[in-house]
Amino acid sequence: MAKQILSGMNLEELTAFTDSIGESKYRAKQLHNWIYLKSVSSVDEMTDISKKTREKIEEIAQITDVKIKHKQVSKDGTIKYLLEYADGNCVETVLMRFDNRANLTACVSSQVGCACNCKFCATAKLGFIRNLTPREIIEQVLTIQRDTGLKVTNIVFMGQGEPLLNLDNVLNAIDIFNNDFVIGIRRLTVSTCGIIPQINKLAELDFQPTLALSLHAPTHELRESLMPIEKKYPIDELMSTLKNYVGETGRRVTIEYTLIKGFNDTVECAKKLAVLLIGLKANINLIIYNPNDKDDFEKPSKESIQKFKYILEQSGKKVTIRLERGSDIDAACGQLSNKMRE
Repeated sequence: MAKQILSGMNLEELTAFTDSIGESKYRAKQLHNWIYLKSVSSVDEMTDISKKTREKIEEIAQITDVKIKHKQVSKDGTIKYLLEYADGNCVETVLMRFDNRANLTACVSSQVGCACNCKFCATAKLGFIRNLTPREIIEQVLTIQRDTGLKVTNIVFMGQGEPLLNLDNVLNAIDIFNNDFVIGIRRLTVSTCGIIPQINKLAELDFQPTLALSLHAPTHELRESLMPIEKKYPIDELMSTLKNYVGETGRRVTIEYTLIKGFNDTVECAKKLAVLLIGLKANINLIIYNPNDKDDFEKPSKESIQKFKYILEQSGKKVTIRLERGSDIDAACGQLSNKMRE
C-alpha cells in the first residue's frame, strides 16, 4: 500500500490525518510547522515529536516522493532543478537570487510541457503532457527550501506551462503559498500568454496575485507569427480585457516583452508598443532573449535594448530590464528538460 504524502496538505487535512492515527490537533500543527516553515524532508527530522509517534507516522506516510533528477548552479547564484514526480514526468523550477536584495524568488512550473507553442520557448518543443496538481506545484518550492535551507519569499508562475490553462490547481497552490507558507499575495505572480476567459475569472476573485502578460510583440501580425495563441485571443481584445481587469481589481498589471534581435527590438516596435499600452495601468518588464539551440533567434544588442527602454519611458510607463540570471546554465524554460531527453 502506497504511503500518504504529507506535503501539500493544509492544516485541516493534516488534522484529519492525525485524527486517523489517534493523534491530537496539536500534532497536526507540529507537522504543518515542520513541513512548511522548516521544510524538512523526512518525519525523522521532527525532533519535538516523540520517536514512537514518528515511527507510527512513518509506517503510513512520508513527506515527499519528489526527486531531484538534475541540478545546475550558476556563477550568479541561480539554481535550476529538474524534478521527477512519481509517474516519471519531470518539470523545471528555478531559484533566483539578486545582489543586495533579501528576496529569494522561485520560478515554478504549472504543467508538464505546454500546448501554447510559443516559437521562442524551449518548453514548446516538449508539447503538452499533463497538468500539475497543487501538491506538485508547491513541491517545487519545498524542494528548493529543503535543498538550500533558504526561505523563498517570492513566487512567479513563469516556468513550464500556461498557468491559466490549469487555473483551479494554480489557485489552490496559491492559497497554500499564501496561507501555509505565509507568502503575501502581492509576492505571488502569475504569467499568462493571454487566455482571456481565465483572466476574466481572475478579475472576479476576492484576492488576486500579480498578473503578468507575456506580450512580446506590439501588433497582431507580429505576435501571431511568434505566439499561435494570438489567433484565438487577438491583441486588441486582450488589451480591452486587461483594462477591464485593472478596473475591476484596482491592480496594476505587468507587461512582459522578450526582446529578440531583428524581430521585435526595433524603434518602430517600441513606438507601437507605447501606443498600444496607452490607458493601461501597467509596468513593463523587458526580458533579454536567452538563446537556445531549438530555434534561430538571437540576443539583441545593448544599444537596441536601451533605445527600446528609453522610448517606452518617454510614454510615462515604468520600465525595467529583467536581470539576466543563469545565462551560463540551461536557465530558460524547457532547456534542461529538452537536454535531459536527448
